[in-house]
Amino acid sequence: MSSSTLRPDRTPPASRRGPLRRLAPLLALPPLLALLGGCNLVVMQPAGFIAEQQRNLVLASTGLMLLIIVPVIVCTLFFAWHFRANNDKAVYDPDWHHSTQLEVLIWTAPLLIIIALGALTWIGTHTLDPFRPLTRLDAKRPLPAGVEPLQVEAIAMDWKWLFLYPQYGIATVNELSIPVDRPVTFKITATDVMNTFYVPTLAGMIYAMPGMETKLHAVVNKAVDSEGRTAHYSGAGFSNMFFKFRGVADKDFDAWVAKAKAEGSDLTMDAYLKLAEPTESEPARYFKSYAEGLYTKIIGLCPKPGQMCVSEMMAIDARGGQGGTEGEENYKRLQYDNHFAREGHEAPGATGPATGRGAHGQTQPEGMKPRPDMGNPDSRGAEPGKAQPDTGSDSPKGEQVAPKQINQ
Repeated sequence: MSSSTLRPDRTPPASRRGPLRRLAPLLALPPLLALLGGCNLVVMQPAGFIAEQQRNLVLASTGLMLLIIVPVIVCTLFFAWHFRANNDKAVYDPDWHHSTQLEVLIWTAPLLIIIALGALTWIGTHTLDPFRPLTRLDAKRPLPAGVEPLQVEAIAMDWKWLFLYPQYGIATVNELSIPVDRPVTFKITATDVMNTFYVPTLAGMIYAMPGMETKLHAVVNKAVDSEGRTAHYSGAGFSNMFFKFRGVADKDFDAWVAKAKAEGSDLTMDAYLKLAEPTESEPARYFKSYAEGLYTKIIGLCPKPGQMCVSEMMAIDARGGQGGTEGEENYKRLQYDNHFAREGHEAPGATGPATGRGAHGQTQPEGMKPRPDMGNPDSRGAEPGKAQPDTGSDSPKGEQVAPKQINQ
C-alpha cells in the first residue's frame, strides 16, 4: 500500500487572489448569453403531434447525455480546484493507480445511457416513421373514425415550392395552409435536383427526389403562422427557398381555398413549364386549377410534350427493351436533365453535358493558367471549340483572359 504524503514542493504563495478576482471570468457570461437572444428555437416550439414527439426525443436524449456530461464537468472543475498548487490540505499520492469502485462506475453509467438511447432511437424510429399513417391527433386524443386526411402533393422546384391540393383542385406556390386537427398526407417529389421538405413546427425533414415519391403523415394541433424551408443545398437560389406555413381553423381553411379559387389563375401545362424555369425569391401565389395528371407527369419526369414517362420506360424494360429505329426515337424522348441548357433557361454557373462546359467559378483562381471560359460571363453559352469575340486585349484571337482577382 502506498503512503499518502503532502507534496514537498508546495509552498504558500506570497499573496492569494481575492474572491472578487476569482469571480471575474463569470462577468463574461452575460454578454455571451445575450448573443443567444437572436436564436429562434423553433424546433422547441412544436405545433403538431409529430413535431412534439420529435422535440421530446431531443430533450430526452439530451437529458440522458447530460447525466454523464455534467458530473464529468463538475468533477473536472472540482479536481482542478482542490488539487491546485497552493492547497496544502490536498493529499499527494503519485503511486495511486487503480480503484475497482471507480472502474465499475465509469463503465456502468455510460453503458446504461447507451442502452437507454438505443431503446429510445428504436422506438422513435418506428413510431415516427413518416410513411406510417397517424393513429392519434395528439397524446390524449385518438384519431376519430372516418376522418379523411387532407392530401397535399409537394414539389420542390428551382427555387420554390409548388403545392397541389387534389381534393380541392387548387395549387399554390410558396404557401402551405392546412386545417387544425386534420391529418395530412404529403406526397413529396422534386423536378430537378434532390431537396428536402422541412417544416420545423409540423414534422421532421423529408427528402424530395426527382422521379421518386416520399411520404409524410402529420397533423397540426393549434393555429400557427410559421415557415417551411429546404434543408439541402440545391444551387444559387437555395438561400431564399422558403415558404409560408399556416395552421388554421376549418372555417379559415375553407375561406383560404375560396380565396385561391377566386384570385388564382389556371396552372396549365404551358404555365407549369414556365413556372419550372429557375427563379429566386418567388412570392406566394395561387392557382384556381391545375392541369389534369400534373403530379403524375412531374414524378414521371415527362411534363413536356414528347417526353417518355418513367412508367413507360419501365414497361419497355420489362418487355426486354427496344432496339433499332424505334429504340433511337425512344432515346431522344429520355433526355431530361439538359432541357434547361438547351432552352436557354439554365441557372447562372450551371454545368452539364449539354452546355459543353466543365465546372467553373465567377473569377479565375489565382495562380492558375487562364481559361477562355473561366470567370468571363460573356463566354458562357458559346459552343465548345468556337472562337470567342475579340475583346480588344492582347490575348490570342478567340481567347478571353480571365478578369483580375478581387484582391488585386
